[in-house]
Amino acid sequence: MRPLAYNSPLMEKEHCFHCGLDVPAETDLPVEFEGRAHPTCCHGCQAVAESIISAGLGHYYHQRTAEAQQAALPPPEMLDRLKLYDLPQVQAGFVEVLPENRREAVLMLSGITCAACVWLIEQQLLRLPGVLSADINYSTERVRVAWDNSRTALSDILLLIHRTGYSAAPYDAQKVEAAAQKQRKTALVRLWVAGLSMMQVMMYVYPTYFYGDIEEPFLWLLHWASMVLTVPVMLYSAVPFYQGAWRDWRNRRVGMDTPVALAIVAAFAASLYALLRKQPEGVYFDSISMFVFLLLGGRYLEQAARRKAAGATEKLVKLVPAFCHRLPEYPHNEKTEEGVVAQLQPGDVLLVKPGEVIPVDGTVLSGDSAVNEAMLTGESLPLAKQAGDTVVAGTLNTASPLIVRTQQVGSDTRLSHIVRLLDRALAQKPRVAELADRYASWFVAGLLVLAAAVFAAWTWAAGSERALWVTVSLLVATCPCALSLATPAALAASTGRLAGEGVLIARGHALETLAQVSDVVWDKTGTLTEGRLSVIDILTTESGNTDLAVAVAQALEAQSEHPLAQALCRLPVPQGISVDTREHHNRPGYGIRAQVNVDGHTQNWAIGRAGFVAETAGVLPELPQAQQHRGSVVYLGNEAGFQAAFLLQDDIKAGVPQLMADLRQHPIRCHLLSGDGRNAVAHVAETLHMDAFAAEAAPEDKLAYVQALQQQGRRVLMVGDGINDAPVLAQADVSAAVGSGADVARDGADVVLLNEDMAVTGLLLQQARRTRRIIRQNLLWAMAYNAVAVPLAAAGMVTPWVAALGMSLSSLLVLSNALRLLGKDKRAV
Repeated sequence: MRPLAYNSPLMEKEHCFHCGLDVPAETDLPVEFEGRAHPTCCHGCQAVAESIISAGLGHYYHQRTAEAQQAALPPPEMLDRLKLYDLPQVQAGFVEVLPENRREAVLMLSGITCAACVWLIEQQLLRLPGVLSADINYSTERVRVAWDNSRTALSDILLLIHRTGYSAAPYDAQKVEAAAQKQRKTALVRLWVAGLSMMQVMMYVYPTYFYGDIEEPFLWLLHWASMVLTVPVMLYSAVPFYQGAWRDWRNRRVGMDTPVALAIVAAFAASLYALLRKQPEGVYFDSISMFVFLLLGGRYLEQAARRKAAGATEKLVKLVPAFCHRLPEYPHNEKTEEGVVAQLQPGDVLLVKPGEVIPVDGTVLSGDSAVNEAMLTGESLPLAKQAGDTVVAGTLNTASPLIVRTQQVGSDTRLSHIVRLLDRALAQKPRVAELADRYASWFVAGLLVLAAAVFAAWTWAAGSERALWVTVSLLVATCPCALSLATPAALAASTGRLAGEGVLIARGHALETLAQVSDVVWDKTGTLTEGRLSVIDILTTESGNTDLAVAVAQALEAQSEHPLAQALCRLPVPQGISVDTREHHNRPGYGIRAQVNVDGHTQNWAIGRAGFVAETAGVLPELPQAQQHRGSVVYLGNEAGFQAAFLLQDDIKAGVPQLMADLRQHPIRCHLLSGDGRNAVAHVAETLHMDAFAAEAAPEDKLAYVQALQQQGRRVLMVGDGINDAPVLAQADVSAAVGSGADVARDGADVVLLNEDMAVTGLLLQQARRTRRIIRQNLLWAMAYNAVAVPLAAAGMVTPWVAALGMSLSSLLVLSNALRLLGKDKRAV
């Protein structure tokens, strides 16, 4: 054994710690082992050495008797191509730039065959320095990876995936579709070859099973013909199992393809050995072709089911067209020219004809039409659009031409944001899925140990020939594919179903937590009520001026998105009053204070809740009409005192009373939290028969309210829409934000309600409980199947082809059960 070359200043040349070759000059790729840094010659050797050490197998470097071979790198032309993905102009179309040098991108993967592949790629990526997170969506075969651009590059991530045995590229819907079609075609051809071989081989072996008087030359001719017809199955149809097992072996782990590949190779080798030794009782070429056919058939149906379950995301991605009609000289000339959507910039003007999909987020400059937003919001009725209205990418123009000015394109559109949220939700694993994956990984390792013990026991009891076929049956029958599919298939199907109803699951844990909700806490304005308040009266003091009050109120609220502020800004603008504001101070949940210059005279003004305005204006005068008003009241005052009170009215949304009645049929308590006055909040709570309510609640009050519920052991769903709801949305066990609300509320929520119909909240809770029920059924079935299959196969009571059939049917049963979530449940909330 040649001594290992450790890092030493006395050496003229450094040798690679892993493979022993010379380290090229100016190459600095160290590996930490036993407190010392050791050089490696390439990224491949560094990655392999780090994987061995991090897996706790560092003793390998003390015990090996020969140097490992150098880890193979891709050819130079591929490395050069990967480096191109580091260019900012290349990344502009698919990489999201985040603060602190963070980058995030969605990559499409190829080569994934089972859930074990997902685990392997994630683990390899997370070991790469600079990679912050890696979440793979098994249903869509996409990975969302986040990295620190100052520590690693995108090309390093792509290279690592390639070295692991897979390939990755920036997500492109057309490329994904082309790759999927190619994959389906290849899978069908492999299945067809295996099926044809199975039928022919069965035709040859049929006489050997049912006729005992076949002359020996013809008997062996039939067996040799069976072997020849099985060779294409071994060399072509079964290749995916070999590739998966080889990847597992290269990465020093056992996956779900490992026992299958071992079983196939062992069965063929044993049958070939029996054929050459002329032992007809040991020839089972028919079983080989049959269980390869059954395994491939099950995998093909599994992939089809996964595509169906993940169809919601794919449909959204494909909504935006590739081409558009540009108006480069608008408004001087309305002559159009064909343009590529990917090359559009903010400010470009487009013509969207009737029947076409709007390709960008923008503002209507001209035209009156109706736009169908059903794919995004679930709302089936088209919405009227005219000059000044906003339109969203992916929606359908149904009536008349619209001229639209582009505001957001590509990855900045609302549709792209929705797709990113869906991808993130499907890629994140709830706790039950992580436990299932961990169990499946240990199960495969235990299965191989058990197979060795079973082979030894049967060899001792009945000879190696019988032992081999019992072991093959055990390896095939007990593959834990169904266990690994149980949770992701159900989550993908349920997420797709909800997306079709305008409910966007933004976090992976949301459905799991929603099924356990005991309390729902509601915001009022914009959530349970229409959110389009109207000012029904303006009360002023004796010294007050209505026009001045309106002008100052509109100036103070001009930058606010709160429904109360928007209601004030919709009032007619007073003429002849010059108002200028500066030094704004916004206290969320209370109001706004600023210095206001009115016709050259500057004073401190405040608008909002009575107590907040009193800090500037002093004691509130007697306003019985305001104090008795059952709607919202906004107060306005300055250093001279209170100036006005705006009385506003809002209506409860249609469908909300029925939703509350449905929720009361279950052990779910409903709470109303609002910053509005007590009269307004009490009126809504009484109308909807709420269990509890809190009025004039600031953001910290809402936070404390939810924390108090959680301390009682309650599981809380918070539904809100405003900036002041963001802290309590983050505190709740699970949160839902109304899609029309503030961006900070939507981005921090676990669920986004894309339409205004709160009745979908009932559907959400119902679907969460259905999903939990289906996942439990799947896990129970998968564990029960293995509990029965293992002892039966180990006892020699299962033949190889029956084992293949049982394993395939087990996986298909789990998938079929999960696909039930795509349909509607007739039971109430």
